[in-house]
Amino acid sequence: MSKQSKQNINSKIINNTNDEAPKSINRRKFLGNVTTAAVGITIVPAHVLGGSKHIAPSDKINVAYIGVGTQGIRELINLLKLPDVQVTSVCDPQKKAINYYDWGPTWLLDGVRKAIGQPNWETGGNNTIPGGRDNGKAIVDGYYAHTKSIANYDGCRAYADFRELFEKDKDIDAIKVMTPDHLHGVIATAALKRGIPITMHKPISNRLIEAHKVVEMAKKKDVVTHLIPWDSNGSMEQIMAWINNGVIGQLKEIHNWSRRPVWPHYAQIPTDEPAVPEGFDWDLWLGPEADRPYHPHYTNMVFRGWYDFGGGSMADMGHYSLWTVLNALKLEKPTIIETNLSHVCGIKDNLSAFKIQNDFSFPYASSVRFKYPANGTRNAVDLIWYDGGMKPPVPDVFYEQGKEFSDEGMMFMGEKGIIMSSEFNVRNPYVLSGDMKLANESMVGEEQEKVKGIRAFIDGVKENKQVEGSFRQAWPITEAVNLYGAALRARKTLKYDADNFKITNDIEANKYLDRNYRKGWSLEEI
Repeated sequence: MSKQSKQNINSKIINNTNDEAPKSINRRKFLGNVTTAAVGITIVPAHVLGGSKHIAPSDKINVAYIGVGTQGIRELINLLKLPDVQVTSVCDPQKKAINYYDWGPTWLLDGVRKAIGQPNWETGGNNTIPGGRDNGKAIVDGYYAHTKSIANYDGCRAYADFRELFEKDKDIDAIKVMTPDHLHGVIATAALKRGIPITMHKPISNRLIEAHKVVEMAKKKDVVTHLIPWDSNGSMEQIMAWINNGVIGQLKEIHNWSRRPVWPHYAQIPTDEPAVPEGFDWDLWLGPEADRPYHPHYTNMVFRGWYDFGGGSMADMGHYSLWTVLNALKLEKPTIIETNLSHVCGIKDNLSAFKIQNDFSFPYASSVRFKYPANGTRNAVDLIWYDGGMKPPVPDVFYEQGKEFSDEGMMFMGEKGIIMSSEFNVRNPYVLSGDMKLANESMVGEEQEKVKGIRAFIDGVKENKQVEGSFRQAWPITEAVNLYGAALRARKTLKYDADNFKITNDIEANKYLDRNYRKGWSLEEI
């Protein structure tokens, strides 16, 4: 066979976007671990086609992008810049840019216009803020038209339902998931069942038992997975050196505080019923959760504040700060989860005040203590999370040194001293008090810079190799953030049997660990 004929066959296999790939050759396996010699096909090296920086078509990874709200679009633009990635489809139950919110009125819009080279691009809908699958498709097509000088590029497909995407798009090599939290578990399960690599934003799920099923499936499947917040976690190497060398004595407590929430929390369920925005499939957005009337207070930026749809402040920010901490210290299977939380009052019939009984939305502020038992040579440790402006009690050394707590931070308290982080996510740690001689002797080299997560993920898909920050590594943080939500919802201290995933002192609270799936949405059905 001539070299040209081999190239033609290769191009047909790799670039086929309409027909299902031959059953004898799975595209993802083909890219990852099947040698070209084994199937009698020559992959033309990149340098042959156009120099060392040219990416051959055979090296491109086809990515389907699920969830194109504001944060989804922000990260979509960065994904499009990778030369060996081709975004082939977008998916979102919301069609048009209606009722989206962002951190500034034109920040995202300006970014989109710059990326696609269209300074007058408009979102449509009723807003200046981009969002929805129509905008997602327009951004993908516009970016490739602009950067590849292809007039009227129209190669991106758009779907409302991720299940239809999986059914029709047989050429995808990986997916990126940027949906609200309540859809993460079912989409991840659907991808894992089909052998499709997945990178996803936090959390794995906003229900503990569903999340555990996803993690266990990820361990058993030969599929590359990646949870995005791993990339922002700091290294624990220096902190562990200080702890292991006794600089602060035995570690007793870890305190982590966040200024979240930075989104509205609603103390009561909406009673009005505004019209569903044009082109918005509300049933698909609800997914596995119980049916209810549409309301904009549930969707887009504000979903995190609802127990049904979000994971609260700890699921939002604790993934960035605590994942590496929990893994390094082997903190798993807490026995007690103790809560302190704010409440809201109302006026009844314009006559009397009352406390709103709320098990539907996260509190404005809370602290949650996790008691972790001893593990090997490590003694028992308490981890305390704070949000909504709450902070730890101030240690005496702060008064002595004239220090104040920052808005966000991390503190490791030992029996003889304290280690602080200069940032929220354990970056640039320092010894505030303790054995300074041992601290100086225990200094380690500079933290090695991580390969950016999406870059590592794409390389992992190509090589069929697991990457740092995979689902397989994420159980400790996943367990913690879901127990945080359950304890706040139960509004009491919980005793937890981690081996059986059960709350033992309040049988009723066990319902907060799992989900009542609507028909067709269970992990077995999806």
